[in-house]
Amino acid sequence: MKKDVINAAEKNEISLLKNQITVLINQVNLLTEQNKMLTQRLFGRKSEQKFDFDDNQLTFFDEAENEADPSLPEPELQEITYKRKKSKGKREFDFSGLPVETLLHELPKDERICQDCGGSLHLCGRDILRRELVIIPAQYKVREHMVEVYSCRHCEQTAEKTPFVKTLAPAPVVKGSGVASPSLVAHIANQKYTLALPLYRQEQEFKRNNLNLSRQTMANWLIYVSEHWLKPVYEELRKRLLKSHVIHADETRVQVLNEAGKTPESQSFMWLYRTGGDSKNPIILYEYLPNRKHENAKNFLRGFKGFLHSDGYKAYHNLPMGITTVGCWAHVRRKFADLLKSIPDYNKACSIPAQGLAYCDALFNWEKKFAELSFDERYEKRKIHSAPIMEEFFAWAESSTGHILASPRSALGKAVRYALGQKKYLENVLLDGCLDLSNNRAERSIKPFVIGRKNWLFSNTVKGAVASSVIYSIVETAKENRLKPYEYLRYIFETAPNIDITDSKLLQKLLPWNAPEECRSDVNS
Repeated sequence: MKKDVINAAEKNEISLLKNQITVLINQVNLLTEQNKMLTQRLFGRKSEQKFDFDDNQLTFFDEAENEADPSLPEPELQEITYKRKKSKGKREFDFSGLPVETLLHELPKDERICQDCGGSLHLCGRDILRRELVIIPAQYKVREHMVEVYSCRHCEQTAEKTPFVKTLAPAPVVKGSGVASPSLVAHIANQKYTLALPLYRQEQEFKRNNLNLSRQTMANWLIYVSEHWLKPVYEELRKRLLKSHVIHADETRVQVLNEAGKTPESQSFMWLYRTGGDSKNPIILYEYLPNRKHENAKNFLRGFKGFLHSDGYKAYHNLPMGITTVGCWAHVRRKFADLLKSIPDYNKACSIPAQGLAYCDALFNWEKKFAELSFDERYEKRKIHSAPIMEEFFAWAESSTGHILASPRSALGKAVRYALGQKKYLENVLLDGCLDLSNNRAERSIKPFVIGRKNWLFSNTVKGAVASSVIYSIVETAKENRLKPYEYLRYIFETAPNIDITDSKLLQKLLPWNAPEECRSDVNS
């Protein structure tokens, strides 16, 4: 009897030890997986595309050596006198629109002697040796606005009061500033919001050119033009965006140092909304908000009826009736692709992440084939080719859950659960041919802000963050409509102070697609 009690106690202890070992093994596997993924994220290749690299170490410092091609001929400055059809993916060196300066190299008079007979030489022709492309760095000059004053000679001689008439001058872009010009403010805004050059670096560059222009002054100017001239354009663009059939949305973090009720270390958010591939006049809008609450998307999209592309964030799932949320297959694919990077090569081909990735790649491969089709044709093709792949993928994901129950916190478990949790949103892409398989449009559009944030790091005040959201919106919308951001901003700053910007009809002339020809660019950036 005593032996039986001992055996039962031993069996119970063995069972507990086995369970503990299982838990520890799962924990070790989870930590090992996390360590591999973090190592890959820190030191590995970031791209999700499949590239075959050689054994040479990649480095950021050998771009000139890697990109150089001695066999490539030098570009020639040709004058193009006819409209040449551009080949897809090919850029021509067309400098026909640039002014030409001729630099004549003359033979000194004392050398105009014939070496054979000693007679004098005369000019019999001129040859163009080469044509160089010359750059003139930024130049600064002071422009004085002078007005004329007129009076009446007759009244001067006969009347008690002499009337005076002054000529009208353009209104200043910043009221009360005698320094800010439309071109200067447009230059500062373009440097920061297009080229990601922080104001403190611009301040240093101005000092190197003997100009004492502080970052505080520049910040004040940007906030002023944002509130007075760009915000009305922003609001008009917002009205048009909400009338779209498709909108893409995303959000990213931003730090604001001086914000009421929040510590400087806390995070705020920049939200982004943009038109889809069906829009003839693309619009990209940012909105600064102090938090990531789901009411933010709901408030911005009030009045919108259509499809909303987004990632898996729940704020985009609890929206008013009339809005259909469409999931992002790129996010699904990314989770399997990231996990696959941490798996040894000999195990990759037969692994569960590789199987999930193969389904996603099959969908994207079909999308490439559908790229040139009309929306109606794409809708029909997706029903034939994409829908069966999606159905098979979700069946596979459900059958794979048994493999992840032992470690539900693993990256594989999260990837599979994410796909299943987003199923109804991911399948919505089949509802309309103008929808995209991913939310990459929004991610591409929010990237300029993320790049800028790496340079200027934070906003000092809420006003500055709001101004940044408005100016980024105008700049990115201009780029998407093939405009030169600097020229477009200067056009707004020259025009808006001299019109009634509250008049809807007059405001239309400031919209990107109504900008003058000098604002237009051939480059879609």
